[in-house]
Amino acid sequence: MFKNLRWTLVLLLFLVFMINYLDRIALSLTVPLVEKDLTINAEQFGMIFGSFFFGYALFNFIGGLATDKFGPTIVLGTAVGMWSLFCGLTAMATGFWSMMILRVLFGMAEGPISASANKAINGWFPKKQAATAMGLLSSGSPLGGAVAGPIVGYLALSFGWRPAFVVIAAIGFVWLALWFFFAADNPAKSKRVSPEERALVEKLKAEEPADVIDPSGNAHGLGFYLRQPIILVTAFAFFCYNYILFFFLSWFPAYLVQAHGLDIKAMSITTMIPWIVGFVGLALGGWISDKIFNLTGKLLLSRKIVLVVSLTAAAICVALAGTIKEVNSAVIMMSISIFFLYITGAIYWAIVQDVVHKSRVGSISGFIHLIGSLSGVIGPVVTGFIVQHSGKFDSAFILAGAVAGVGALLVLLVIREPKANNKPVSV
Repeated sequence: MFKNLRWTLVLLLFLVFMINYLDRIALSLTVPLVEKDLTINAEQFGMIFGSFFFGYALFNFIGGLATDKFGPTIVLGTAVGMWSLFCGLTAMATGFWSMMILRVLFGMAEGPISASANKAINGWFPKKQAATAMGLLSSGSPLGGAVAGPIVGYLALSFGWRPAFVVIAAIGFVWLALWFFFAADNPAKSKRVSPEERALVEKLKAEEPADVIDPSGNAHGLGFYLRQPIILVTAFAFFCYNYILFFFLSWFPAYLVQAHGLDIKAMSITTMIPWIVGFVGLALGGWISDKIFNLTGKLLLSRKIVLVVSLTAAAICVALAGTIKEVNSAVIMMSISIFFLYITGAIYWAIVQDVVHKSRVGSISGFIHLIGSLSGVIGPVVTGFIVQHSGKFDSAFILAGAVAGVGALLVLLVIREPKANNKPVSV
């Protein structure tokens, strides 16, 4: 395995996406314990969940800019070290304000992850394999969510919620040592890649199709790409994707406890189910898109089909999940929604690689991640407000579905294959 360095890097990125979600949803899983210990109510928790995304969204973009300037190896390594530190410091929170400040700092540290991962894949993989690689590594996120339930649940119930955050922070520092041992921005900068693999990567990169926006392969400024409709619609679709995801991430565990009466142990086990099916969906989505591309030769069509079909299915299922009164049926419907949602997970990043010059992949990835993360600021706060003042979750589920439906419609109407020419195009 370690003789094939680019797939070793995919494995390491897969692991860090697991750790990322293990760290991130630990607070969601311990809400009942933290709520009792620190006397924080549902509306305040909504603000705490939302505060994470103020720092996270800002550093999605700043991290993307830094990745283009300094490279993904150093940026991602620094980010993991910082977020592991702030995850551990969560154990020292004393109330609402200290928890909110720590979540902002934690979010800032996690911000660069997707832009730096997409930049790393851009350096090591051709476009025809990019979605597959991004899907495989990103599938670490739902798997991290799946194992978080039993791991955090066990630690919190056995030792208390504070030691749980210290233990999971330590996992990040172990990964960090492996990353700096193996990683490099591209084969030319790697001391560990074999000559055969370096030659293979160079051959595959030389055969890849031209950028969609500018087939001449010229680099353009950041402003040029931010004016392209395909970039703007992709960013909004990612906002819609994240609205469902962060709704699930922040509030679904509490929903199972409050609306269906599950205890912490049962909730921790039950929340594994949507994450496991999400892991399968995310691993498959990029592969499906790349297969469609290989069959049709049309990059954007292969991305569009996956986005429209799967985002629509996810929207319908999450809206229905909120109307179901029986807990097992609600979990099944939510699991189906997460499965279809995660099928689209790698596509947003693949579109960036399809249409953007390699010198701007980190920046544009960061911009799209910024727009997507704004849903994390808005969604948890809106959900907390709905729950606090209505005492129910059904309206929040329906709203999440409606938001995703709008995203699917815009993708259907706006994203299309450009006409073949040799000039920059707005598509």
